[in-house]
Amino acid sequence: MHSTTLTGGQALVRLLANYGVDTVFGIPGVHTLELYRGLPGSGIRHVLTRHEQGAGFMADGYARVSGKPGVCFVITGPGVTNAATAIGQAYADSIPMLVISSVNHTASLGKGWGCLHETQDQRAMTAPITAFSAVALSAEDLPELIARAYAVFDSERPRPVHISVPLDVLAAPVARDWSAEVRRRPGRGVPTAQALDQAAAKLQAARRPMIIAGGGALDAAQELQQLSTRLAAPFFSSVAGKGLLAPDAPLNAGSTLCVESGWQLIGEADVVLAVGTEMADTDYWRERLQLNAELLRVDIDPRKFNDFYPCALALQGDARQTVAALLQRLEPTPRDATAAIEAVARLRAAVRAGHGPLQLIHQAILERVAAELPEQAFVSSDMTQLAYTGNYLFASRAPRSWLHPTGYGTLGYGLPAGIGAKFGAPRRPGLVLVGDGGFLYTAQELATAVEELDSPLVILLWNNDALGQIRDDMLGLDIEPIGVLPRNPDFVALGRAFGCTVAQPQSLDQLQNELRSGFRRNGVTLIELKHACAR
Repeated sequence: MHSTTLTGGQALVRLLANYGVDTVFGIPGVHTLELYRGLPGSGIRHVLTRHEQGAGFMADGYARVSGKPGVCFVITGPGVTNAATAIGQAYADSIPMLVISSVNHTASLGKGWGCLHETQDQRAMTAPITAFSAVALSAEDLPELIARAYAVFDSERPRPVHISVPLDVLAAPVARDWSAEVRRRPGRGVPTAQALDQAAAKLQAARRPMIIAGGGALDAAQELQQLSTRLAAPFFSSVAGKGLLAPDAPLNAGSTLCVESGWQLIGEADVVLAVGTEMADTDYWRERLQLNAELLRVDIDPRKFNDFYPCALALQGDARQTVAALLQRLEPTPRDATAAIEAVARLRAAVRAGHGPLQLIHQAILERVAAELPEQAFVSSDMTQLAYTGNYLFASRAPRSWLHPTGYGTLGYGLPAGIGAKFGAPRRPGLVLVGDGGFLYTAQELATAVEELDSPLVILLWNNDALGQIRDDMLGLDIEPIGVLPRNPDFVALGRAFGCTVAQPQSLDQLQNELRSGFRRNGVTLIELKHACAR
């Protein structure tokens, strides 16, 4: 006879389902068995990854394309430390992620008894890379902690949350069934009317207004397009904000604030409105933008208003609602945009004219990618020179279509994030851009991709047989290159061993044909492009 009383682990899984969780990424272990007891019949799909870091990156990719928190289950100790890099990446890029882990029995915590997977203070390891990290010391703590996590995701700057659940709490029967207690989820709100009035007046009076938008503005695309048109304001995005304006919008300056011509144009502004962007050096590839403008910032995080770029006016609130409120206060007739459109056109021409030999190779590859990429596809990219060029050169057609590990800058992100994104948006074809170095960080996740995916995921492996960026940096600093010319495996054979369809094009024409075939194939395609074949 099976008891009808739920354990803490079962109730937690049901609670997550009631919050709308449909997918969890993880690897079952002896310390998470009670979580897995709750999965059958819950409506939540479990995706088996091959490493906990992969689980974290998949949750990240899921969140970036869907806008919903990505969820992963990991074991005590090594499961948490293995996932920590992915948690740190999500923290740096403000991605909502819920990490549920076990932890040793309550009576043993902090005792140093040498229990399996024991860590002296597991919560302390993730506290600096999460919005909060907490231990549920009783089953009754869980509904409160999950509600608190969703309050972060829905009303604060979205960042990872880690909840550790002791083994005895997971296994013990709950005194009452709280699994349906989905608590009120707060929104983000808008700035004060006074702040909005002041901002609208400054924007209306500006002679050369410009806009910078980031990952916090992904739900404000329509409003930002209207604002750019109304003000005749050139529109820049961070890498996280790619796709907020259509590629052919004449005021779209793209993600070019990381190149000289972009720096020059933003320096001509007299008022800059920054919406949902951290304005970090990882966004701009330089220590500081030379802003000669009055800076207005829209952000949900009040700490951003007086950081590296103190603002003249702080607008704390939801990006979409705040921009909509500004539009209501501005004159309805759009300004003459002739001069601004010409400035953006000059910027675009300068970007293309400024490519070095390596960027010209990247441009040729990316042009073939753009020619074959399906309309609704997303691109998940790793830390590789091809993606660095793509960050500012490749045009995204919509938000949530270019996933890149900007802030933390970890290798190994591209493949698992692309797999996770396929679960967040199952009908969208996916492309992974990854270098040979980063690919080997998480290549084992090909097993998950082949096992789970039945729609197109194409992996474009850019193989220059080097840690190319680091080699170039060493040479630029007159350092003898050491450790940057690894011996690579036979990637085609490796992909075939995992069950991928594989290709090794010898020219750009062949690359384009293989991309076309890959996007028509319901499954995983690995295309290895050697540096010499792209010249």
